Amino acid sequence: MSHRFIAIAAALTFTVLLAGCHSAKVLIPPNLRAPTEDSADALKTAKQQLQQASPCCSSYADFSYSGMLPWQPQKFALGSGSMVANLNGTHSYFVAFRLPTGVKLPYRVALKSELNGRWLHASYLFAPTVVLLDDGFQPIHTDDIELCEHMGWSDETTGAFGSAKIDSDKARYMLVYSSAAQQSGKTYWEQSPASASNTTTAATLQMNSAGSFSIPHGPDGTLWVGMMNKTYAKAIDNAICKKAPKGDGLLNDLRTALPLPWVKSNSTTSDTSSKDSDSHASGSSQ
Repeated sequence: MSHRFIAIAAALTFTVLLAGCHSAKVLIPPNLRAPTEDSADALKTAKQQLQQASPCCSSYADFSYSGMLPWQPQKFALGSGSMVANLNGTHSYFVAFRLPTGVKLPYRVALKSELNGRWLHASYLFAPTVVLLDDGFQPIHTDDIELCEHMGWSDETTGAFGSAKIDSDKARYMLVYSSAAQQSGKTYWEQSPASASNTTTAATLQMNSAGSFSIPHGPDGTLWVGMMNKTYAKAIDNAICKKAPKGDGLLNDLRTALPLPWVKSNSTTSDTSSKDSDSHASGSSQ
């Protein structure tokens, strides 16, 4: 009787647990969920907030350059609550730095923009513009940074990467904002489920399932800025900036890149046969 009672109790417990499982919400990975936000609405709202903000600075001399450029990429959240500049009639969030002295020229500054949104189709990027200034706060170089996508094995190596080159001994300050051209532009983004299926990072889970996209640029977002390090340099060197041109196929590429023994042997045989034919013809003529 005791064994029968234990079996009945176990069956009842299993039934209760099973019912509980059915009543609970099914957990679906973020990359398989439907988008919870409308990218157009989110982008429109962010732009409205930026336009309604009161700018603090309208000339390069107005900015505070008290902070030194970080010796390695550092995270900056640009958005609601951040100071706003009005440069050339365009509102933009910004960060400003003093450049280090005594550093051997040229050197590179690393930049990385993170996707602003959970879904690829509902995301946008803060695209940076870098202005280098002399000691009189006069611009000596301005560059809209091209962003290139890299999917790494960690959040640190995943995002839209870019870099700025410092090669002038007159450069004393650096301003990073987003120009009108950058805010209206897009960044190519290639999503490959085959290469990312084994990763478990939060950045990977927030991607879509497949395909190639153009991510619109927006007025706010998370930006990493600092002196170039090995991690960022490797990510930039392997980043995807645009869709690769179509080739003639892998086999054709291999034929072009590698010497094929059968081609050489056939050529040799052909040459030998040609020489033998010439010799035979010469002998016959004699």
